[in-house]
Amino acid sequence: MLSYEESLKILKKTNALLDGHFILSSGLHSPQYVQCAQLLSKPFKAEEFCNSLAEKVSDEFKEIDLILSPAMGGIVIGYEIGRLLKKETIFSERVNGEFKLRRDFSIKKKSKVLVVEDVITTGKSSLECAELIKLAGAEILGYACLIDRSNEKSNLNKKIISQVKINIPAYEKNELPDNLISIPAVKPGSRDFK
Repeated sequence: MLSYEESLKILKKTNALLDGHFILSSGLHSPQYVQCAQLLSKPFKAEEFCNSLAEKVSDEFKEIDLILSPAMGGIVIGYEIGRLLKKETIFSERVNGEFKLRRDFSIKKKSKVLVVEDVITTGKSSLECAELIKLAGAEILGYACLIDRSNEKSNLNKKIISQVKINIPAYEKNELPDNLISIPAVKPGSRDFK
């Protein structure tokens, strides 16, 4: 498994850890952003991350029937973890602002489902996936991600397995520190917000 230091080195080498003023998918503001797309655009570096995460997931969860990932960021990670663990993998998509299963994907009743995504900050996407699992009458095992930047403040009530935890501050728009106020904000994520 990759160490914390090795993981950070890969993130920096692949330009996946950015500095600036970012508006996260949650609507919170942050001085750093983990752009997993940059990591994933370098498959041999991403492979190291995913192999390490798959090993951690395998150690923690002995019985997984299905992997569910939220679109967009979780699709590649979910696929790769599913491939490595030899598990069926599906994804949910936003339809009118809500996650839905499309493309004839389904979750079997009483199946054991792991939610896999790229980055967990507030856990909103993961919680929305968990709701789909509950509606299907299946069991949510927990969550796995490449980067856990929740700082133990997500609303997830199950275990989060991550390749690396990064403590990056996030702020409400009306509570920005002076160093962020003077930098124009950009929104690199895929979720719309109001």
